[in-house]
Amino acid sequence: MFLRKIITAVPNTLTLCNLISGCLACICAFSFDRTIGHVFGTDINGRQLAWILVGLAAVFDFFDGAAARWLHAPSPLGKELDSLADLVSFGVAPSLLLYNILQVWTGSWWIPFVAVFIPAMGALRLAKFNLDDSQATEFKGLPIPANAIFWIGATAWMQSHATQWMHTHVYWGNLIVCAVVFLVAMLMVSDMRMFSFKLKNFRIGENLFRYILLIAAVIFVAAFGVEGFAYTIILYFFLSIANDARRRLASPRP
Repeated sequence: MFLRKIITAVPNTLTLCNLISGCLACICAFSFDRTIGHVFGTDINGRQLAWILVGLAAVFDFFDGAAARWLHAPSPLGKELDSLADLVSFGVAPSLLLYNILQVWTGSWWIPFVAVFIPAMGALRLAKFNLDDSQATEFKGLPIPANAIFWIGATAWMQSHATQWMHTHVYWGNLIVCAVVFLVAMLMVSDMRMFSFKLKNFRIGENLFRYILLIAAVIFVAAFGVEGFAYTIILYFFLSIANDARRRLASPRP
């Protein structure tokens, strides 16, 4: 009995590690450009550490579900706890990261607050997911971890390329920011079918788009650095459209 309690506690412990990583990322987001550490001989600022912590949260998020399956220890408590942790790590943390860069990037007092739309839609997305048993093999709407990965890449791109352009094109820059935030957040609560990353087997035919996405992600990150994560999620969007079209063509017509 004692051993069983330890086994069942493993997935929830990993979920709590996800939550702690997300909370630390939220803190680091407010030290956006301040050097706060020295890693492998290189200074690291709050923005970069927040990226790392969100990525670490994603690793814990993957392994808590895997551990629950491997140990035969799924539970309603674990499902609810997972959603609460995901909201912080993949909804609140990237929104605070975006909020802080927009304060510098836009020169506006109100534009940065559009970032709060991300966790609002993320919470709705997670609530819908918990009530929908049909999302075991595919998702309806953009998964909230994918939302976080996109904003990690997007904030890296904004920091590297767009600051000067934004200062000379304030109106269009603010409009584009609001539009992208709105579109990505609404995609989370849409009914668009997006394929899951879980592999039931290793056959190429059944996992073609997953393999394409994985290879592309490696290429994007190798070529563009952190901003390559944003390109990966954009590709995921289009591959999901293609996958859904292939599924519809393959299904028998009435």
